[in-house]
Amino acid sequence: MADTPNAVGLARLHTVDVLSRWGVPSDVVETTRLLVSELVTNAVRHPQEGVEQVSAYSSRHTARTFELTLEMLWDAVRISVWDRDSMPPVLKEVGVEAESGRGIFIVAMMSRTWGCRPAVGMPGKVVWAEVGLLPIGRIGEDERAVRPPSAEPGIPRAAPASPNLLGRVLVGVREL
Repeated sequence: MADTPNAVGLARLHTVDVLSRWGVPSDVVETTRLLVSELVTNAVRHPQEGVEQVSAYSSRHTARTFELTLEMLWDAVRISVWDRDSMPPVLKEVGVEAESGRGIFIVAMMSRTWGCRPAVGMPGKVVWAEVGLLPIGRIGEDERAVRPPSAEPGIPRAAPASPNLLGRVLVGVREL
């Protein structure tokens, strides 16, 4: 996809269409749609190293590309977004009053796991996140025991989300 002004909206529509066709539960579709929105927004907004950021409406704007991949795992949906910028995303705590910088924080809070890796065979990086298909409260000890360990060591795990903190962040986002 090209990083045109409508890229994020098109990525969200594509995600809902694909996951609905796969029979993914609606709550998982909505969470995945939110994460796609955040990851694609990061790919579109953050310029490649050393490249001047120009408005998408400027005549000097040259569209860069990114790639969105959706995968159905046995117990999760994985979202992967490749872009040409090799700088990894930075997870930071952002105050309620902040006007930006919440994207990766939301990804970390809403996904069961996420990470970033260098792209293979091309410039840039891939940022990915997984949304579990089973609600956390329904995963039994026997199901946890058969889960394969993460293939990538050192991957940041989503901490249990504080409902109060997450609520304040989402209220702050809605007010923007």
